[in-house]
Parts: sequence; structure tokens; C-alpha cells
Amino acid sequence: MKLLTADQMRQLDRQAIEAVGIPSIVLMENAGRTTYQILRREFPDLTGLVTVIAGRGNNGGDGFVVARYLAHEGLPVQVLVLGEKTRICGDARTNLQILEQIGVDVMEVTTETELTSHLDALYGSDLIVDAIFGTGLNAEVGGLYRQVIEMLNNLPVPVLAVDFPSGLCADSGQALGAAVVAEVTVTYGWPKLGQILPPGRDCVGRLWQVDISIPPPLAQNMPIELAEAQALRLLLPPRPFASHKGTYGHLLVLAGSEGKTGAATLTALAGLRVGAGLVTTGVPASLNDILEVKLTEAMTLPLPEAAGARALGTAALAPLAAFWSGKSAIALGPGLGTHPETGQLVREIVRRASMPLVIDADGLNALAEDLTCLEQVAGPIILTPHPGEMSRLVGKSTKEIQAQRLEQAQALAQRYKVIVVLKGAQTVVAEPQGRVSINPTGNPALASGGTGDVLTGMIGGFLAQGLEPFEAARLGVFLHGLAADQRADWQGDCGLLAGELLEELPEVIKEFAAGQLPEVEEEVCYRRVIS
Repeated sequence: MKLLTADQMRQLDRQAIEAVGIPSIVLMENAGRTTYQILRREFPDLTGLVTVIAGRGNNGGDGFVVARYLAHEGLPVQVLVLGEKTRICGDARTNLQILEQIGVDVMEVTTETELTSHLDALYGSDLIVDAIFGTGLNAEVGGLYRQVIEMLNNLPVPVLAVDFPSGLCADSGQALGAAVVAEVTVTYGWPKLGQILPPGRDCVGRLWQVDISIPPPLAQNMPIELAEAQALRLLLPPRPFASHKGTYGHLLVLAGSEGKTGAATLTALAGLRVGAGLVTTGVPASLNDILEVKLTEAMTLPLPEAAGARALGTAALAPLAAFWSGKSAIALGPGLGTHPETGQLVREIVRRASMPLVIDADGLNALAEDLTCLEQVAGPIILTPHPGEMSRLVGKSTKEIQAQRLEQAQALAQRYKVIVVLKGAQTVVAEPQGRVSINPTGNPALASGGTGDVLTGMIGGFLAQGLEPFEAARLGVFLHGLAADQRADWQGDCGLLAGELLEELPEVIKEFAAGQLPEVEEEVCYRRVIS
């Protein structure tokens, strides 16, 4: 499913009107009608007063259409226009005039005093429709508009947002001074970035995408998308009856140091859980006996250590290079430690290993010390930083990373020609050519040590089975979050152990492959994107 910026959505609106020939008032009618349909679906027992609060632009015009359909059904409805009605023009004015001709109360609110005079009616409403601002808002909200938004957020009345919660930035999801917190949002054409990215997601409530007749091919070249189960299911490697362990690749895991053998264990087992035929874990020689006990199904490879440390050293490069010949992929970094020799080893592996690599944790910390090795890579690279690791990689604060997750992931991917998996709520997967996938699965249960190691192993396991790096990353991230969602359904979103996430994977993958997991709710002209 494509995700759009505000400017991209304006472009598609313009193309639909000017190139395709769909009158703008038809688009407004379709927007208002489908919003009304979702309103009735979401609030089927609605019988009391509905208040539509409208701005002077096209978003207000959409709200006028909603009000008309409510009036046609015989529901009590009133409209508050924020501003002078005489300043409304175009299609919005046409729909305003229709409303007044059929007897709907349309009242101007231009001052705080006038707003206060309507408080009793607002408190007495069963539903409020927010049609103040659409996706075009690009400045901080102030004055009467801010007072209205803050008032709506304090009312004990559910709010349905028309296209976009007013006050929210369509591109970043940040509140522009103040933003409506809606229970339901109905968005037009395609979801917008700010509705999916935090903190905007918390403002949209249940998000519905509706078709207002903008031809889908117009959006086919837009580079950002929301990962969807239906498309990702096709990426699952087939399992022919006559296959064997060699069919599904051999993953080499380089992980672990003193005190961090658990990271190596989780990564290796995750590779096996997603279907890799063979996994070998390369570990510091003095820790090999520990890993032999912890790993029954994966093999181990004892390797030379750094001087005076139970961590991989530069002397491990020669035996590693001899061993990785013919292997399918490498998962590098979980629990490796930060010894200088280990960091040097990581950078040499990046320069020399020709098979796909997924790099996480201490592997990323080693790269952050000298990123020039990424300009000399021998094979495809996937980086999987959390915001703190991303901060070290690009030299920006974690706050800056979180405020521009999409842009930062894209910039790093394009600068070094790598796949970037920026972890966190709505994990971002970016490739060098500009394509970006935003992941919808996962929950706070993943805020637990070791779950990132599981993701590294999962992506490595899919790489070993032959998936292209971008697809391996998208599929791994989606299933990782899906497993956490399934577990949280009965356990809650607190206390998930990484080992329990591993246990969840086989059943989740089985149900995912069979299409048995809940899908987005979808009909001909609309579908629910966020529950």
C-alpha cells in the first residue's frame, strides 16, 4: 500500500482533475459520501446530535457533504464554520449553499465568545466531525483554531477526522502546536506518512482509507509504502517436497563475547526458526564450550580471540575467510563486544565477504568508528540500527533521528548504497534507489533485550534462503513484529522474553503462509489500515 506526502497527494488530486478529467466537485462528493459510510459503520447506533466543525477550505467542504448525508438520513446535525461563511469559495461554497438550502443549521464561529456559546451543544453531541484542516497544513496552529482543537481533545465526545486530524503534519506526524486526537480518521486516496509514523499514529485512531476515484495507476511510482501481508506472503521461500537442508542455505553467525553468549544463541536459533537449512555460529574459542551447550541444532566454529579478551580478534579473519567460502549469508554483530581488534575484524569482513551481510549491534558500533569500509564493500549489506546506533552512525542526536526517521534512513541508504532497517515503532526499511517500506506490525513488548538479536537472525535466515536483501529485511521485520503481536494478544505487551519470541515464530509463519492471520478489513471502496 502506497504512503504519500501532502505534496504527492496534491499532485495526484491535480492529475485526476486536469489530466483524467474528473471534476473536483466529484472528488469532494466521493470523499464526503465515503466518510459518511465509514461514520455509519463505526457508529452504527448513532441517533443523537452530530456536530461538524468545518474550516473554510476543501476539508470543510468534505465536512459539508458529510453533514448533508447525515441530514438526508434524518439524524440531527449542526455545522460550525470557523470563520466567515462569505470567505468560503469554490466547491466548498457550493456544498455549503446546498446545506443551507436543505435547512441544516450552519453557524459562524469567529471569536472565543461565540465558541463558548456553543459549548452546551458540543457537550451534548454524540459525535463530532473534525473538518477543520486537511493535509495542506504547514504552519503552527494558533488563535481560535488552537482553542477549538484543545477543546475537542477535552470533550467526552468521540471525534471522527475528515482526511486528517486537524493540526497534525501530514508528512512527519508531529503536532503543529496542537492536534486533534481522533477516534476514527477517514483518509482519501492513500494513507499519508504522518498518519502512520509516530506520534501521528496515536492521533488518527482507527484509520480508514477510502477510494474517491483517483485512478490507482497514478500512484504506482510513489516510492514509499506500508508493508502488507498479502504482498509479503509471496516472498516466503517455497518448501518443495524433495528439498533438503542444503536447499535452504547455510547462515554464518558471528556473534558473542564474554557475558553475551545469549546474543549469539538467539541469532543462530532465529535463523533456523525462519527456515535456514544450516547455521554455524563463529565464536571466541574460549566460549565455544558454552555455545556447544546452548546450541543443539546449530553448529559452532571456535575462532582466535583478541589479546587478553574473550572476544573475536583480527587473527580470526584468515580461518573465517576460508570457512565462509560457499556459505549463503552472514549475520554479524550481536554481542560481539567493542574490543578494538573486534572492530577491526568487523570492518575487514565488510570489505572482503562477498555474500550478503546483515549487521547489527556491536557490528554497527564497529562501523561507526570508520564508515569508509562501507565504500569498499564486497557484497550486499543490511544495517539494522536502533535509534541510538543510528545516532552513532550518522553523527546526529537520537532526538534528531526520531524526528526524521524516514529521511535519516533514506540518507544513510543512499550515501553508502546499503539497505537500512531503522528499528522502532513503525520500523523503516530503506534501499539505495529510494524505495522505502514502513512496517505496521509490532508493539511495546519488543522493548526487551535480545529481541533485536532475533530479528538479525531472522533476516540472516531469509538471506541464506536466497531472498534479495530488501525483501529479506522487509519480510523479517514484518514477521518479527507479527510474532510479538500474536504473543501480546494473550500475554500483553510487557514481559516478553526474546526466547519466547523464538517459540512463537513457527506457528506465526505457518498461519501467515496459509493466510490465516487477521488481514486488514477491506471492501470495494474502503479498507481499514490501522485498527
